[in-house]
Amino acid sequence: MKNILHVFSVLCGVFFLAPVHAAGLDQLKSFLNANRSARGVFVQTVVSKSGRKPQQSAGIFALQRPGKFRWSYEKPYKQLLVSDGVKLWSFDPDLNQVAVKKLGAAFGASPAALLAGQDLDKHFLLKEGAAADGIEFVEATPKGGDTSFERIKLGFVARQPVSMEIHDSFGQVTLLRFTQFEANPMLPAELFRFVAPAGADVVGD
Repeated sequence: MKNILHVFSVLCGVFFLAPVHAAGLDQLKSFLNANRSARGVFVQTVVSKSGRKPQQSAGIFALQRPGKFRWSYEKPYKQLLVSDGVKLWSFDPDLNQVAVKKLGAAFGASPAALLAGQDLDKHFLLKEGAAADGIEFVEATPKGGDTSFERIKLGFVARQPVSMEIHDSFGQVTLLRFTQFEANPMLPAELFRFVAPAGADVVGD
């Protein structure tokens, strides 16, 4: 669970409509203005500084700005992360263990805020990245010095986010690729609520 929590804290907004050929920053700003929710499928690859074999996982996500998200790892192991905008729950079914903590002010400067947050200019230095293979990029660097990551690279194609590359302070790189992306779906409120299963070990706030 610690590794999943670290990856997601590195992941802990980006959904919008924009001109297909707009530069990355224009797409990001338009997307934030036009979209309040999203859902889709992700594949996550984590490459360590040591160069050992990359770790890959996959799952589904749902987001509702500001601050609500559901991030469900389905393969190779099940893990569930849920935020109601105030607290974050992390559930490991194999261990039947739940970790819960307050999102706090740090959420605004986290990579997750680029997906589900607001007031990005307050927390990030944003600049255009170099386009490649038909993808427009935005580079985001946190303004605060107390984050666990150094920079993020967001990729957009045809008005949709397709990738997020996170470089953390340990030399680890997390690459997320998004598919089956749906902007502004109607999402039930219960998606962003979590009730610990009977008998689960609950740790935290």
